[in-house]
Amino acid sequence: MIDYSSFTKLSYGLYIIASEYNGQKAGYAGNTGFQVTAQPETIAVSCNKDNYTTEFIQKSRKFSLSVLQKDLDVAIVGDFGFKSGRDIDKFKHYDYKTGELGIPIVTESCVAAFECKVVNEVDCGTHILFIGEVVSAEKLSDNEALTYNYYHEHYKMRSPKNAPTYIPPEKLGENKEEKGDVETKEKLETTGAPVSDYVCIICGYTYDPEVGEPSMGIPPGTPFEDLPEDFLCPICSASKEYFREV
Repeated sequence: MIDYSSFTKLSYGLYIIASEYNGQKAGYAGNTGFQVTAQPETIAVSCNKDNYTTEFIQKSRKFSLSVLQKDLDVAIVGDFGFKSGRDIDKFKHYDYKTGELGIPIVTESCVAAFECKVVNEVDCGTHILFIGEVVSAEKLSDNEALTYNYYHEHYKMRSPKNAPTYIPPEKLGENKEEKGDVETKEKLETTGAPVSDYVCIICGYTYDPEVGEPSMGIPPGTPFEDLPEDFLCPICSASKEYFREV
């Protein structure tokens, strides 16, 4: 038997992993980055095969890892974690520098950064584990590093589906409505009480049922519960599970 809640007790940080190939940059927010050996100094990152950055690392054989700080504007996590470099320039609004290997190293809201050349990779099914030898390392500030646990608890977050730590909500028993919640919902619907706003906890976008979302063809008066299951935040593309009732 597997108790999936036990996986939530494993400890992680939160990082920006980036690379460059043929003059194009790519990067994503990930939680799986760790030191493998001390001599030589090596760091490993686990990348989903669907990530745009993965193909850049495979072709260039190099990557950077920037350690995010505890106090930050979560917009950087929204852009690097919930949007694709195929669609937007993730580096446009954030500070970064070019490292010794000619790849981008994100410095904004980060406490340390590492630049690595790939010395090995392991196919892990949905993910590829890239092991890189460190060619440069720099402490950027004395601020406290962001832990994945704090990120989850402070922002009430689940892992994105591409994350190696993703656990379907039903396996954690989080998809069942309590009887009281159902009764309250029914009561509100029958009494005509106002429907609540919902806020995206990634970027702060607020869905107002009275307004709807005209840019997505959602008419005014549409309750959040009636939005399509594939509804995405118009700002950061986060799915419905990342919205919380106001």
